[in-house]
Amino acid sequence: MNKITVICPLDEGQTLSERMEHVLNYALHWGSREVERITKASELQSITGGTLLFAVYVSDTGINIEYSRMLDRIRREGDFFPECTGAVLVGGGSDLYTKAIGREMVHTANQAGCTFIGRPLVEGTASLKNFQIQANLRKTDLMAAYHLAARNLIERLTSFAPPKTKRPKLLVLHASNVQTSNTISFWRMVKTHLINFDIREISLRNGQIEDCGGCPYTMCMHFSEKGQCYYGGIMVEDVIPAVVECDALLLLCPNYNDAIGANLSAFVNRLTSLYRKKPFFDKYLYAIIVSGYSGGDLVAEQLISALNMNKAFILPEKFSILETANDPGSIREIHGIEEQAKEFAGRMKKMLQGKLS
Repeated sequence: MNKITVICPLDEGQTLSERMEHVLNYALHWGSREVERITKASELQSITGGTLLFAVYVSDTGINIEYSRMLDRIRREGDFFPECTGAVLVGGGSDLYTKAIGREMVHTANQAGCTFIGRPLVEGTASLKNFQIQANLRKTDLMAAYHLAARNLIERLTSFAPPKTKRPKLLVLHASNVQTSNTISFWRMVKTHLINFDIREISLRNGQIEDCGGCPYTMCMHFSEKGQCYYGGIMVEDVIPAVVECDALLLLCPNYNDAIGANLSAFVNRLTSLYRKKPFFDKYLYAIIVSGYSGGDLVAEQLISALNMNKAFILPEKFSILETANDPGSIREIHGIEEQAKEFAGRMKKMLQGKLS
């Protein structure tokens, strides 16, 4: 019997909306499963190796006080969910805030040790208009599409088995100046510890990649079937084949105005053509994020939203390393930075190689 721990923050006297309660019951009680529900931060204890569903309902203002208490608890206590696997169901009283809550919850739990399956978020906005395309494809209504998406989420969560390989293929993408970039310097520290990895590095610097032009769906699918894209270039010649081949993708992300740089953003957008042919449920996502001032968490959440939630990459525990370094080379002056690099590489080896490492 599969046990699922449902972490469902509710303020004193608060209940879930009738709609979300119905969706939860429909999704969870399909098959033989033991379900434990935790609703208060005071009840929340560290969990090791569990299967977790974070089920959060927010009002029309996007607020849930008990949810904030849980975030505070998890962030204060560090490795709160070691070796756990998770997914997220968010319901809202408006058409706003659900995605923001979902990616914040994923980032917090991930930094606490929880791995998230690809496409780990199902969100029910007030109008459910976000299910229009799924409803059309399934020839059903919005509510039925919501129910089916929630059930599919639980099925994928409970059947998830992290892929392992003896010699992982790691694709590293960047658009930085290799001579001055603190992000590149940190990657070089990590790289020395990745023994028995096949590593390929590709630079997207100097305008080598065009952004997505928003081709019609049928045109995008036409090129997707051939593993190509209308705009061609390095994306088709080098990047797409490398993504297909890799077991894990590592993005080197300097923080530009609290976002990833333009070339990496173009890569994410252009990846849509390949995703339409085959989602990336069997590939891991990692990131090294270095900020000159602050805001690394915003960049991490952008990657979660774009590549884990939308493109279905697996988000391994503590998928990103966040550091602050401004002047060229100053990353190496940070106390304990070499140990951080070694630990980050160690987590990659454990996740990708398992007991084979």
